[in-house]
Amino acid sequence: MQFASHVGNVSQVSGKPRSKHRSGCPVSISLEVLGDRWSLLIIRDLMVRGYRAFREFQGSGEGISTNILAERLRKLAASGIITAEAEATDRRRVNYRLTEKGIDLAPLLLELLIWGARHEKTAAPCALIAKMERNRGEVLAEVRRRWLERDPTPLLPIFGSDGGSRDLVRTPSEK
Repeated sequence: MQFASHVGNVSQVSGKPRSKHRSGCPVSISLEVLGDRWSLLIIRDLMVRGYRAFREFQGSGEGISTNILAERLRKLAASGIITAEAEATDRRRVNYRLTEKGIDLAPLLLELLIWGARHEKTAAPCALIAKMERNRGEVLAEVRRRWLERDPTPLLPIFGSDGGSRDLVRTPSEK
């Protein structure tokens, strides 16, 4: 595992200088990079829904505006979390892909998914979340396999796509 070194208040990863951070705290720095909902939702869509194109992100059902989407894609690329690649069959079309740095966010997203389903009302099927919770290692291995093989097959359904929302907040006896 590679860790960033810090020189003064400017961090470096692999010799690449980065901008100043508010503090040297890893949580604070992570939130500076990922601290808005749109960035994490784009990463989710790349990681588990198999989305690659601007139009797919825009149609994700989250209601992101085109200017915010374009800005977040630029920010994620500048942070080294995603790359933009011209499509082989149509060079005018850009496909986005997670980098190694981006796919390393899989455990974080899995835990956010489990935490949200455990503590909030969501549209995620209880049985699916419970299975993912019990089999974290296998889920993460499958996410990484799909990334390595460039397999765009969705890992998860779009929750609430049936129009209904189910109460998934567990009672203490279910935990």
